[in-house]
Amino acid sequence: MKAIRRFTVRPVLPDPLRPLSDLARNLRWSWHTETRDLFEAVDPEGWAASGGDPVRLLGSVPAGRLAELAQDRRFLRRLTAAADDLDDYLRGRRWYQSQSPNPELPAAIAYFSPEFGVTAALPQYSGGLGILAGDHLKAASDLGVPLIGVGLLYRHGYFRQSLSREGWQQEHYPLLDPNELPVSLLREADGTPSQVALSLPGGRSLRAHIWQARVGRVPLLMLDSDVEENAAGERDVTDRLYGGGSEHRLLQEMLLGIGGVRAVRSYCRLTGHPEPEVFHTNEGHAGFLGLERIRELAGEGVEFEPALEAVRAGTVFTTHTPVPAGIDRFDRELVARHFGESGELPGVDVGRILQLGMETYPGGEPNLFNMAVMGLRLAQRANGVSTLHGAVSRRMFSGLWPGFDPMEVPITSVTNGVHAPTWVAPEVMRLGARQIGEGRAEDALSVGSGGSADGGQRWDAVAGIADTDIWDLRRTLREQLVQEVRERLRASWRQRGAGDAELGWIDGVLDPDVLTIGFARRVPSYKRLTLMLRDRDRLMEMLLHPDRPVQIVVAGKAHPADDGGKRLVQELVRFADDPRVRHRIVFLPDYGMGMAKKLYPGCDVWLNNPLRPLEACGTSGMKAALNGCLNLSVLDGWWDEWFEPDFGWAIPTADGAATSEDRRDELEANALYELIEQRVAPRFYDRGRGGLPDRWIEMVRQTLVRLGPKVLAGRMVREYVERLYAPAAEAHRAMVPEAARELARWKARVRAAWPKVAVDHVEALAATPVNGTAELGSTLSLRVRVALGPLGPDDVEVQAVAGRVDPDDAIGEARTFPLKPAGGPDLEGRWMYEGPLALDRTGPFGYTVRILPSHRLLPHNADLGLVALPTEATGEGAGVLMR
Repeated sequence: MKAIRRFTVRPVLPDPLRPLSDLARNLRWSWHTETRDLFEAVDPEGWAASGGDPVRLLGSVPAGRLAELAQDRRFLRRLTAAADDLDDYLRGRRWYQSQSPNPELPAAIAYFSPEFGVTAALPQYSGGLGILAGDHLKAASDLGVPLIGVGLLYRHGYFRQSLSREGWQQEHYPLLDPNELPVSLLREADGTPSQVALSLPGGRSLRAHIWQARVGRVPLLMLDSDVEENAAGERDVTDRLYGGGSEHRLLQEMLLGIGGVRAVRSYCRLTGHPEPEVFHTNEGHAGFLGLERIRELAGEGVEFEPALEAVRAGTVFTTHTPVPAGIDRFDRELVARHFGESGELPGVDVGRILQLGMETYPGGEPNLFNMAVMGLRLAQRANGVSTLHGAVSRRMFSGLWPGFDPMEVPITSVTNGVHAPTWVAPEVMRLGARQIGEGRAEDALSVGSGGSADGGQRWDAVAGIADTDIWDLRRTLREQLVQEVRERLRASWRQRGAGDAELGWIDGVLDPDVLTIGFARRVPSYKRLTLMLRDRDRLMEMLLHPDRPVQIVVAGKAHPADDGGKRLVQELVRFADDPRVRHRIVFLPDYGMGMAKKLYPGCDVWLNNPLRPLEACGTSGMKAALNGCLNLSVLDGWWDEWFEPDFGWAIPTADGAATSEDRRDELEANALYELIEQRVAPRFYDRGRGGLPDRWIEMVRQTLVRLGPKVLAGRMVREYVERLYAPAAEAHRAMVPEAARELARWKARVRAAWPKVAVDHVEALAATPVNGTAELGSTLSLRVRVALGPLGPDDVEVQAVAGRVDPDDAIGEARTFPLKPAGGPDLEGRWMYEGPLALDRTGPFGYTVRILPSHRLLPHNADLGLVALPTEATGEGAGVLMR
């Protein structure tokens, strides 16, 4: 007989144990070892059965055990210490507070993301984007940054993965009861649940409750449409992460962006939290937040264009995808139907909304509404998530800034980082604590080398750890992984229908003394899960080598709608099922945070072989590195930025060659095999005089000392604060309504006049090159005549742009030299500009000139996407070359 309703009956905690509830409800326990140890002491068997979830644990502890603990003085001392530590963490001054008085820092930042991977106990993530968002919140909490996280609460989360007997991916969607999660409802003063509501076509409405999780000092607000006031269709809007068709996804993203802003307003009203001055959208899914903020200003009497300028000033947009296919795009008519007078945002002209997202640029599809394009148009500041990804993004979105070289497209980069206290194994933490002290180790991992005066020295202290300690630790972690793999593999085969009598071989799977390679990530085709299978005989020889064997642990989920990805999973599984190699290579289904925390520390090498440059960052390798695992990767994402031979290997790529995709895979697979056979495996098995792999241990040490401080989320969040949040807050404060109106009027005037702006003539008056050559250190004196139409010199900047040139005369490593007006306009209204151009580089050299809009409130001269360049008829205006 099946129950028609399910709920949890929780025991009443005795008064001395009440602090356990506060500790369980703040997700700091997910990265604080002492708090987790305390909960394990409550009921070790219950802790294991709960999957390390304190909320579930406290819901199942027998009343007798609670009474016993309430009389246990030693336990109560530990509880008091943990509660006091949390209170100090929540109320004490952190890095952000130590920057004050700093009037540039924002009072609060709202951080929007479609998914958050904070802990396995709150399964609201699918992969790297969500894990990154969770680490961003945790690092912000450690640093004291006043962040408010905003997302959706999915009743089914992302899918759970299992395998059929044939190795085909199966998806399961368990129902999540918010009352069994570490979240609580945001309530109004009268105790009723706080709600947000969106208007839908046909007079319908979409309502959502606001659940809040405490991520240390950071509140995370999650909107849930499963409320009784909604019709059945609307109740299902937040059913699954990345589920449903186009309209379903559109409603999710409207709820996230528009409803999310309304949720933030409610939270600040009810709690007294400062209102955000900066809004950060993590990928384009939350882009509609800008439209809601425009609507808010329209309600205060601000016109659309000034409101747009005010919103842009305080908005940061982060793009994570290096491929256009990874961006959500909606049919124009679908978007139009959900906005305007019959839908949401009735005070905002639907035509203006559409203009913000339409692909109205060369190569775009003008009938599609692009969420990333809208995100970029609604933000003054944008970034990619590694240096290489920033360059890829500038090229990918260059159509939004016609006339500018990709290097000048205003998209910067902040390389991702990972939250070390979450991902560093306790054994690694303890080894560091032995060397530099418990509190100092935790602080170094949380904050990083820039968090305190001696942070870098703390990481350098790893150099003093003995070789034997490092090697013993690595074997311990590898042994733990072997046990974890065997348990998970046995459970997987039982799900596939195997009986215990068939599974005796699993006791011999993997060997704690064999070189272990890990590969775990989502399974889109560009990540090339099966590149290792390109030459199966050669792979088999490596796995079974008599002296230098290799073993491989693989995990990953394909999107439920991606049959191509599922076929890759099946191909890998079938190879791993081969009785000849199944003790050396395994595929573990249902990759998630719980598995990852065992996988990263237990592997010796972390493999990453995407198609370059399609990996935005690749943070799994960072997590592995923090545990002393060496990276073996294509030079993509963060590895392209920080790779050095002292702490890893770079897989050669054929991305610059004119080869087919199949040929490229063949070349790069061969390069991978060669690296493992000739360099990786020999170094692991090469023993020195003391019986230890000295060179391998030194690479582990260099990974920890030199990579450790770089890959931290603390470093990443500090960069966001200093390079993006603080300037955005300053711009937000400057963009008062009258300033916004001034800027909007000026932009309208410049756009209207720009067709009449031109470079009319360019000449060099001194040190003119002779026979196409000039001497290093000499100076050209440039004189440029320009037509400005109805504009004046205060509206523009005239620049010379100079640098080395390639065989096609394209200027690289360009420097700009401002030119100044020389007198008033001539009889034809043209202006003369003059200025020096220093010839400061040898080799092929060239210059050109250009005119850009200029205004004190512009964040950069490319903001309008307008530039006037010379034509062939401009005399020397096409540029002078000196070879």
